[in-house]
Formats: sequence, C-alpha cells, structure tokens
Amino acid sequence: MPLVKSAQSAVDIGVLFGVLRMPPIPRLVVADSKGQILDHPALGMAGRSGPDVVEVPAEDLLRIPEGTKLFSMPGSRPVVWDARRREFRPVARVQIGRRSFACTPVAAFLPPGYTRTLLPAVSYPTPQPPLPLWPYGAVGWDGEAFVAAAIRTDPMDHSAARHYDDRELLPLIETRLSQAPANPILRQLVRCATEYHCLAAKNLFLGRWEAPLPVANACNSACVGCISWQPSSASPASHERIRYAPSAQDIVEVALPFLTGVPEAIASFGQGCEGEPLLLADVIAEAIRRIRARTNRGTLNCNTNGSLPQRVEQIARAGLDSIRISVNSVLGPTYTAYFQPRDYRWEDVRESIHRAKALGLYTTINYLVFPGVTDREEELEALLDLIRETGLDMIQMRNLSIDPELYLRTMPPARGKSVGIRTVLQAIRREFPHVEIGYFNRPKELFGTCLCESLVF
Repeated sequence: MPLVKSAQSAVDIGVLFGVLRMPPIPRLVVADSKGQILDHPALGMAGRSGPDVVEVPAEDLLRIPEGTKLFSMPGSRPVVWDARRREFRPVARVQIGRRSFACTPVAAFLPPGYTRTLLPAVSYPTPQPPLPLWPYGAVGWDGEAFVAAAIRTDPMDHSAARHYDDRELLPLIETRLSQAPANPILRQLVRCATEYHCLAAKNLFLGRWEAPLPVANACNSACVGCISWQPSSASPASHERIRYAPSAQDIVEVALPFLTGVPEAIASFGQGCEGEPLLLADVIAEAIRRIRARTNRGTLNCNTNGSLPQRVEQIARAGLDSIRISVNSVLGPTYTAYFQPRDYRWEDVRESIHRAKALGLYTTINYLVFPGVTDREEELEALLDLIRETGLDMIQMRNLSIDPELYLRTMPPARGKSVGIRTVLQAIRREFPHVEIGYFNRPKELFGTCLCESLVF
C-alpha cells in the first residue's frame, strides 16, 4: 500500500502578522490482544482515502456521537503520523507507559446520519481473509474524547439510542404478533427487531417513522458487500435472507394498520434481510392497489437496485409514492464491479431513475459512500450530470459496509484524484440547492423540504 501523502505536523507556523497555531493532530488509538483500546501519547492519527494515507482535515474531525461502535481490524497494522520523524509509518508494536505490546488498528462504526470522510489508516503485512461487513472509519483521541473523520449529513435523530428501550418494545411485539401470528412478514420483523436489532423493524412495533416490508427472497445482483448473502469463501453475511414468498394480503395485513395509525408513516419494500423487491413487482403492485383502495395516508416507498425499469413503472402506476435506488457509483464500470448485475446493466438503472421521476415519484439514490472512490473527480462530475439529467430529489449518503481492502481490489483503476467527501457535499449543495441530502427516507409530508439546510458542510 503506497504511503504517498504528507501531513502537516502540529507545529507553530510563522505568518506575516503573527503566529498561527495549527490544531493538534489527534492521538493514535490502538487495541491490545484483549481488545482494550488505548491512546498513544506521541503518535498521531492518520486516515486513508482509497489506497493513500493522508492527514485528517481538522474540519472533518468530530467527537463520536452516542451509538458509535469501535472495532479492531485483525491482521493489519496501524499506520501513524510520527511527528518526530515527520512521516507516516506502519507500526507493529507500541509502548504506552510501561507496556510494550503488539497492537491492532481501531475503526469507528458511526450511527446513521453521519458520513465518514476517511478510512482507518492500516497496512497488511500478509494477505488476510475479508473483514466482517461493517463501515470502517478513521478514529483517534483528542485528549478528552474519541474523534472520527466524519460529517453529519442528516439532522434527523431517528437512530438515537434514547428512542429504543427493549423493555418497552417486547410487550408491543407480543401484542402485535397475537393479531396475526401466521403472517410471515410480521414473524420476520420480530426476528429482525430482537435478533438483528434492526431499528426499522423496531419502529413497526413502536408505531412510528418508517417500517420495513421484506418480501423478496431472491436477487438479480451479487453485490460484493451484500449483507444478506455471501459465498462460503467470503465474510459471513450480517443477516440471513428471508425464505418465504408473501402474498399481497400478507403485505396489506402488516402495512395498513401502520400507515393508518402512525403520523407521517413510511412503509418500505426492500430491506437488508431480503433480495430485490422488483422481482416481486406483481405482488407488490397488487398490495399497493389494495392499500390505496382503503387509505391515502402514509408513504409507500420501495428501496431497490432499480434494475428493471418496466417494473419500476408497474409499481409506480399502482400507487407507490417514493423510490430509493442503490448505487455505489454512477460510473458504469465501477457500478458493475460492485453490484455484479445479472441480466441488467447500469443503463437500466439510469432509465429507472428517469421513469420514476417522470411518473411523479419522489426519487432518491442510496449512495454507498467509500472515501477515495465516491469523491474521485470523475465520479463527482458524473454524479452532478446525473442529478442535472434526471432531476433527482435526494441523495442519501450511506457508508458502504465492506472490508476496505476487498473493495479496493474490486474497483477498476481510478483516473482522477480524490477531492474529499466534504467537497462532494458542497458541490451538490452549490449546484442543486433544491436537492435534499441526508440518510433517512422522507415521508411525503416532507417531499420538497431540504432539512440539510440546517447542516454545515
């Protein structure tokens, strides 16, 4: 891995009318063999943009919010900023106080609504099996608290820990399940809420915000970082994919009480525990028609890979309100390398975006963010062109959950340089001030509203 970028050390810089003191570089944090996390008194935090080790811009450092999880990255070594040598270098062992020990890098997994701007700075002395499917972000210690290289990109706090108390949840699950004990969707959501701790599944039982409607047990993509299916040679999937095939009535039985009883409710097809919902377009369209025959309340949304434009049109005409199409890139070769589409092409996804907008859907892309790929010059230019061409309503910035080394090996060679995730956000806001930026799906009551205006990019 090339260590090609340089950092500016925490020294005083003389300027014409005085002295400007640079903010100190946060300290390196590492894990020992028992998983204890320690900060190093002399070595500094670094980050990675794609394959390159870089300094962490001071404006991108924020103290980690509640709900952040810290992970070690076994098999790798931290790459540090050594101010005494004025260089980046990998370290296999560190001495902290009287202890000298072999160390492992630490990564931050930020809660929804925060977008990482850099990866952890690591090197691999030998090839390693893929790491679990988490969004690894750079983390350090500022002397008082952990800090991450990240930007808040959604002001909604629907994932905040204070909203979720399983002591309140479990009785509600029992009550709701007793009303439809044989419903396969409802039984799956009980598992999602209690075993996977899916916040969206919990929201169904808590009666608020957005509830999932997992329906598809197959997929026409073989995404490298799929969280519901992985080959035996890869890192295990985070979830087990559903195996049932629901009827339209099963969907109505779950969705209708939620949509009619919850303010600004969203019911969404296309969840982490399922495949591609467009493969069940006939069933979804029939369910939507039945729901809309009984109520106009709530927002019906579909999270999809957008692979089948005619089926997008089918469910849109049935009464769908919004659609979110997942992409890791708006460049065909980069998209294809990750999604590994079966019987469709990137051009079909682009056509689905066009049709969704033409049919009046609130249209979003689920942009799977990876520093050093998402913020390449050619990617940003293509993204701005896509927004301009299609009239997209919203960009959802979601950290891609994957081993960074695996993803970089998967990607085609990059052409332009990385400009930074913050620059991407600023460019979208500058060129398209009407486009919402965020993380969470929006209810139809907020279509056309830019909550992102309250955030500083």
